[in-house]
Amino acid sequence: MTASAPLLAAYAGRPVSRRPVWFMRQAGRSLPEYRAARAGTSMLQACLTPELAAEITVQPVRRHDVDAGIFFSDIVVPLKLAGVDVEIVPGVGPVLAEPVRTTADVDRLPELDPEALQPVREGVALSVERLGGVPLIGFAGAPFTLASYLVEGRPNRELPTTRALLTDDPQLWNRLQAWVAGITTSFLRAQVEAGAQALQLFDSWVGRLSRDEYERAVQPHSAAVLAGVADLGVPRVHFGTGSGDLLVNMHAAGADVMGVAADISLALANARLGGRVPLQGNLDPALLRAEPAVLEASVRQICAEGDAAPGHVFNLGHGVPPDTDPDVLTRIVELVHSIPPKTTAGETA
Repeated sequence: MTASAPLLAAYAGRPVSRRPVWFMRQAGRSLPEYRAARAGTSMLQACLTPELAAEITVQPVRRHDVDAGIFFSDIVVPLKLAGVDVEIVPGVGPVLAEPVRTTADVDRLPELDPEALQPVREGVALSVERLGGVPLIGFAGAPFTLASYLVEGRPNRELPTTRALLTDDPQLWNRLQAWVAGITTSFLRAQVEAGAQALQLFDSWVGRLSRDEYERAVQPHSAAVLAGVADLGVPRVHFGTGSGDLLVNMHAAGADVMGVAADISLALANARLGGRVPLQGNLDPALLRAEPAVLEASVRQICAEGDAAPGHVFNLGHGVPPDTDPDVLTRIVELVHSIPPKTTAGETA
């Protein structure tokens, strides 16, 4: 039912019937129906309750007419399912009972039982059923981001302990990354096997790294994940915040589509990738509060720059802020859909 969906066509660099658009964090606190559904339920409980996860997944598709649902989950869900003691603390983020920093800590990391992924499979299957002809995107956090949470023990934008570990003890770092890559691959495969038609690997903290650090200590492990789902035949999107200088490396890790953050333009991203890679992005989320004329001009510019790439899916350069007016997102979707899609390079219908 989704084979001709505009999202999948754009991801494959094929002509589209209308410009596809979805938003990272489109299912979340910006929607009153989300807040109502989540009332009295913790984040991880919501992610692991199939009926609730499916309902939250489809809410933005109903409201905004976006061209994809993205499965409602969290990047620490595979850690939780593997048996790591992690909770999402409101106002803080993921917090671990015991950070992972030594050889003994890595030795104690548990194996992920495939049966533990059953709530994820059920939630994905319900989402696919309810979305009908709208594709579902599965997603996971990239190994570097998950490892940084394990090492730091809680969110820390500067990542001091993580960067010290990857530099001072590369052997231990690589063991930790390999473990994370393994559970991440299993998490993504479960989503596709249950019906997801595309995947996104999301690297929240990768923009903190130099290119040398990325190539040496991170890229091989993201590549292992992307290779581990290659046989499933679905498009693989790779996205990282603040990652403009790493786009070429992130693509080389095995991505089919590159998500572009707000730190560079789509035109520059397309040039860096040689004009050969479908792109996703990249409206700055801060512009969601801009005057309507400013916002419209930015949307139109991004669509025009996206036309120079083999394919383009409109999105943000990061996630929807919690205080966003949902009507603004709906108007953006209507505007993107109203702009004629390109038929061949540089031409519009």
